[in-house]
Amino acid sequence: MVTTEHPPSRLRAWMLEGLSDMGKHGGVTGPHAEPEPPHKGQRWWRVMCLTGVDYFSTLGYQPGIAALAAGLLSPIATIVLVVVTLAGALPVYRRVAEESPHGEGSIAMLERLLSFWKGKLFVLTLLGFAATDFLITITLSAADASTHLVENPHLTSVLHGYQMLITLFLVALLGAVFLKGFLEAIGVAVVLVGIYLALNVVVVAVGIWHVVTAEYVVTDWANALTAEHGNVFVMIGVALIVFPKLALGLSGFETGVAVMPHVRGDASDTEARPTGRIRDAKKLLTTAAVIMSCFLIATSFITTLLIPANEFKPGGQANGRALAYLAHQYLGGAFGTVYDVSTIAILWFAGASAMAGLLNLMPRYLPRYGMAPHWARAVRPMVIVFTLIAFLVTWIFDASVDKQGGAYATGVLVLISSAAIAVTIAARKARQRRWTVLFAVIAVVFLYTTVVNVLERPDGVKIGACFIAGIILVSLLSRLARAFELRVTSVTMDPMAERFVRDMASRKMRFIANEPDQRDKAEYRDKIEQIRADNDMPEQDDFVFLEVTVTDPSEFEAGLSVRGEVMHGRYRVLSVESASVPNALAALLLHVRDLTGCTPHIYFEWTEGSPFANFLRFFLFGQGEVAPVTREVLREAEPDRDRRPRVHTG
Repeated sequence: MVTTEHPPSRLRAWMLEGLSDMGKHGGVTGPHAEPEPPHKGQRWWRVMCLTGVDYFSTLGYQPGIAALAAGLLSPIATIVLVVVTLAGALPVYRRVAEESPHGEGSIAMLERLLSFWKGKLFVLTLLGFAATDFLITITLSAADASTHLVENPHLTSVLHGYQMLITLFLVALLGAVFLKGFLEAIGVAVVLVGIYLALNVVVVAVGIWHVVTAEYVVTDWANALTAEHGNVFVMIGVALIVFPKLALGLSGFETGVAVMPHVRGDASDTEARPTGRIRDAKKLLTTAAVIMSCFLIATSFITTLLIPANEFKPGGQANGRALAYLAHQYLGGAFGTVYDVSTIAILWFAGASAMAGLLNLMPRYLPRYGMAPHWARAVRPMVIVFTLIAFLVTWIFDASVDKQGGAYATGVLVLISSAAIAVTIAARKARQRRWTVLFAVIAVVFLYTTVVNVLERPDGVKIGACFIAGIILVSLLSRLARAFELRVTSVTMDPMAERFVRDMASRKMRFIANEPDQRDKAEYRDKIEQIRADNDMPEQDDFVFLEVTVTDPSEFEAGLSVRGEVMHGRYRVLSVESASVPNALAALLLHVRDLTGCTPHIYFEWTEGSPFANFLRFFLFGQGEVAPVTREVLREAEPDRDRRPRVHTG
């Protein structure tokens, strides 16, 4: 009976477009997507604008958040933020760029330092906080964009009360762009960043002019500071205490490292040593940090001195849009509307950058761990998932910039703290004592800031914990569902192993699965006698032993190198190292079948103990219920029973 395979529906084909193993002959069929085509890259300053749509767009809400958190101390607290940025975050991420020049970021650095399941779980935890960072970037940016729209003097009477709907619309519009097919346009980012920064220069210049010409403003501010806090040391102390609430101003560094592959570098750069890319990425990070630091200080100063404190509070005209308030107040409605449009555009595009970051980050790790469903390799289903989650987050936080600040800051601070820890460990391994001490101090500062932020605003760690729990649960279920998948990418045999296989091809191919122990003569002799007795086989049949040594059972897939050796002058052994015994055995048997055209037979002993406990041993440690799992892997990999290698268990 011949069965006809029906083509997928148009909707399904559209949803899963780009999936690596959907009807692509010769394509990649493992959990990895097709490799990206090589590109020439862009000048570093253009790529800086790509990360700048996220980093610089925080000017839309950062001055208002600083004023709410620190009050009259906002400029001093912002100076503390700038010091931490230039003396802390910048050196850390310059080192991350050097250690991880292909866009993997600090998560990949920590992944290399940790192994086995503890490393995987740690990476999944960091991915949870990264998801928090990127998703809150989408929702917070959309909320602030809607705030600028609703509070525009020409539109407030029409749109007032519709901020939630407008925010959801902007998030949905972002998802629609990605569903249609989004190509990251650095040119668009350059235009948006150029216009936005130019408009901010005008607002800052006009604000400083009004501060300078109205001398009483500075005097009143200084007198109020002295009356409220007494002396400079108390002011600095309070500024240090409130600094964690200003942590949103540190966003953008992780994105800056993630876009490194777009940096052109030098013609002599290689993938192994991209010296020019690293140098220019450091320029990118430094320039962005210096520009942002200047704007942070200037904007916090003019907004604190020129805007009444009540206007920063929820419901006030400067809430979430302090610079827009000044633009309308001092430059008129026309300029203010242009400024609003520019702010809305860059905030919306910041959400696009964050969505692209999510779609690049999750498939980079989860498929390699076997912890992603089949459809997670396609863009569109993941866009729908992330958009729905963004809807939920927007609803939970009532489309409020202030309410989402804690969650956003938590994601940012956890990633920066992990980066500081990663570079500290890297410097220590490189025996760079001074850098080790410096990075350790920076790590302590960021860990303190993270803890304070979590204690004061637990919303961030709550939503981060939800993302972590969701990612771990889905990942483990996916790993469980794919437990019987053939996950060996390639099989290579040394000359001795090939000789064994060619010799056996002239007669019945019989293998014995053996767990290597002492590897003495008695071990192999007793194993053969037991297999013969269990299966009632004649003594003239000969065997080749298959031995698998488990390396890192948390790894999902890898290549297989087979080594042949003769033990004690008479026992032929094929030895391999793998993350999973059953998968390695199944892959080797299929390779031998394809190489010789003969059907191999493999013999096992039944594993003693509870089948459920043995399956857990296989799932977590790569060994356990070997015989039935090997047979199941073979059954899934080869549906034709006549061509399937034979499994015998005595």
